[in-house]
Amino acid sequence: MVAGVAPLLVIVGPTSSGKTSFAIKMAQKYKGEIISADSRTIYRGMDIGTAKPTEQDIKKNPHHLINIVDPDQRFTVADFKKMATKTIDEVWNRGKIPIMVGGSGLFIDSVIYNYSFGRSPGQHDRESLNELSIEELQAKCKELGISLPENSTNKRYLVRAIEVGGLSKKDNVVRDNTLIVGIYNERTELKNRIERRLEQMLQSGVIEETKKLSKKYGWNCEPMKSNIYRSLRGYLNDEIDLDQAKQEIIKSDIRLAKKQMTWFKRNKSIVWGVPDELEPIIDNFVKKIN
Repeated sequence: MVAGVAPLLVIVGPTSSGKTSFAIKMAQKYKGEIISADSRTIYRGMDIGTAKPTEQDIKKNPHHLINIVDPDQRFTVADFKKMATKTIDEVWNRGKIPIMVGGSGLFIDSVIYNYSFGRSPGQHDRESLNELSIEELQAKCKELGISLPENSTNKRYLVRAIEVGGLSKKDNVVRDNTLIVGIYNERTELKNRIERRLEQMLQSGVIEETKKLSKKYGWNCEPMKSNIYRSLRGYLNDEIDLDQAKQEIIKSDIRLAKKQMTWFKRNKSIVWGVPDELEPIIDNFVKKIN
């Protein structure tokens, strides 16, 4: 291990893979603190629809970088990288192991590859970007030499990539003292997990949460365009029934999981496996840093 560089355990995986529960288990076992790397759980009030850790989970182990901005506030990957890097050092200085967990590949890569960013544009620039089509934004990324984000057909992701000036500088290797593991699920198992999680969300009151958020922030607020809230909008507006909304959400989550896996598979440093296979690998990592 390299002296002076805080160790970091990173747990990745697609939506509904079970990475959060595994991270909590590892945090309890190894006296760690969890740093969320999720582009949706950063928003206050979006609790059920983003599968945010419960109050009970947070009581078991400290969680960082959740509930840090309102849905109508701007938050970039550059903001995340700055906050996450600071938090990693703070956790380690407290004698705890930093455990970063999430499915947002760009957030995670910004930390483990030490991204740096260009200038942040002004409000006028952002308004101009939002007026462009998906195809125009993709072309602008190419023109500026900016890598397309993990969801290259999502306007918010494209605008965000351009806003931070692109991933202009990064290390070619993963930061020192870092272990990255990925939760692997068979396709059928993952689909079942997505379906079960949706039923849990519905039982927990995600429809009421969506009503409340839409009244407060409106449907044009970018976080409200994410999978579950977008589909429930159709249901609440009597455009589709609940079964149709559920099928839309499941299909959207499956597409999201595929995109997330495409992103993660490019990183050859990730050790993939089921939790029982990954735990001994993490155990060896922890022994080396203690």
